[in-house]
Amino acid sequence: MTTLLLSCATFLSTLVPYMISFVIFLVLVEQVSYLIKKRGAPGPVFVLPFIGNAISLVRDPTSFWDTQSANSSRSGFSANYIIGRFILYIRDTNLSHLIFSNVRPDAFLLVGHPFGKKLFGEHNLIYKFGQEHKDLRRRIAPNFTPRALSTYTSLQQIIILKHLKKWESLSSNSPNKSISLRLLARDMNLETSQTVFVGPYLSEEERERFKLDYNMFNFGLMKLPIDLPGFAFRNARLAVDRLAETLSECVMKSKTKMDNNHEPSCLIDFWMQEMLKEITAAKSAGEPVPPHTSDAEIGGHLFDFLFAAQDASTSSLLWAVALLDSHPEVLLKVREEVSSFWSPESDGLINTEQLREMKYTQAVAREVLRYRAPATLVPHVAMKDFALTESYTIPKGTIVFPSVLDSSFQGFTKPDRFDPDRFSEDRQEGQLFKKNFLTFGAGAHQCLGQRYALNHLVLFIAMFCTLLDFKRYRADGCDDIVYNPTICPKDGCIVSLKKRGTRYPNLSLK
Repeated sequence: MTTLLLSCATFLSTLVPYMISFVIFLVLVEQVSYLIKKRGAPGPVFVLPFIGNAISLVRDPTSFWDTQSANSSRSGFSANYIIGRFILYIRDTNLSHLIFSNVRPDAFLLVGHPFGKKLFGEHNLIYKFGQEHKDLRRRIAPNFTPRALSTYTSLQQIIILKHLKKWESLSSNSPNKSISLRLLARDMNLETSQTVFVGPYLSEEERERFKLDYNMFNFGLMKLPIDLPGFAFRNARLAVDRLAETLSECVMKSKTKMDNNHEPSCLIDFWMQEMLKEITAAKSAGEPVPPHTSDAEIGGHLFDFLFAAQDASTSSLLWAVALLDSHPEVLLKVREEVSSFWSPESDGLINTEQLREMKYTQAVAREVLRYRAPATLVPHVAMKDFALTESYTIPKGTIVFPSVLDSSFQGFTKPDRFDPDRFSEDRQEGQLFKKNFLTFGAGAHQCLGQRYALNHLVLFIAMFCTLLDFKRYRADGCDDIVYNPTICPKDGCIVSLKKRGTRYPNLSLK
């Protein structure tokens, strides 16, 4: 036995130098590969073996992306390396448009997250190309007609009012009269999304489970992509599966309801109403059932909508409150405009015509989205080598990050200033510098729900400013940007709230 152990030890001691040499060889190959891909692009000369700069990205994403932006200030792009993947950060607007306009099999794949396919699955709308992508967007379009949006705005207002009353009560009962809005706004948006998308088809128990799963998913987005039991990324992936399954059950219930000629009451109803017409027409013509009509696939797409609407909207609401507090002259003008169209004492909902006529409040919402674009980066993967400039070609497999936030500060007059008047009919900077306003993306994959998202922000601003007096608790660094995963104020937007009028409006769908 002793002889055997000695033989093993001798063998291992002989093997160790070779193992060390092999590891060193891998490190060198990795480093050389990085430098070849980087070529003349700005970025770190040396990266840590295997993990690259993943630790600094996870530990402090704000600092990481600020560094990429600074590095790209001269050339319009910069390079880095994360967990075996070469990445390219795009600062220049024209280069970003080059990426957005070339989402196709032989150029770029929009992924939404560096490891999005593992999380979202292959069904996701952003992974579709060409005619299949066009057909799917066409089928989704009825969800955002004026009639559908009018239904949604009514639901949005009722939920916003419910949560504003809750927030004001929490503030008045807290020891220092102040509360952080970040998690509260997220909860409000989650209830809004649930109600607008699949409202009558979720039980209270399902809503609570939904909330837990969504928070688990959200937490996993910011962690290393370790798909093993016990890790946050694995928990997030399993949460997505459960959420999509719950939503597919809602699809089945909606199909039954719409098949019985009920009036649509939420997004999935408008979708299924048109889809059933298409299915019926196909059957009458002896043709096969149209693609993208299964409960499971539509449930997956509904989760995509939820993800797109949830965190981006939370970010926008928080920045709206923070910016209105720091710009009292803007707040005053919003209150004056809203009061000319809507009075809480009327107990009526803000209708779509009134919403459309609130020009200044609309401009404030657009400026919030420009000044603090919630989803600052839109990851793509290079499917083949792609000539970005005359002197630099993006290597196949590179994860490319066009920066929406950087584009928002290009072209506009005094872009570092929060100035809603830039979107006025007189100045029309929204049209003059339209290509730099990339909050909702560009090209074939531009956000389908942008009108819905903008309506939600305008309604929130109108109701929040009209119904509540608020004061921000300001401390050093409170407005610094943090990623959660969309950008939010560092302090979570701590405010004290107080009811402005004698009573809240009584809003209902009747």
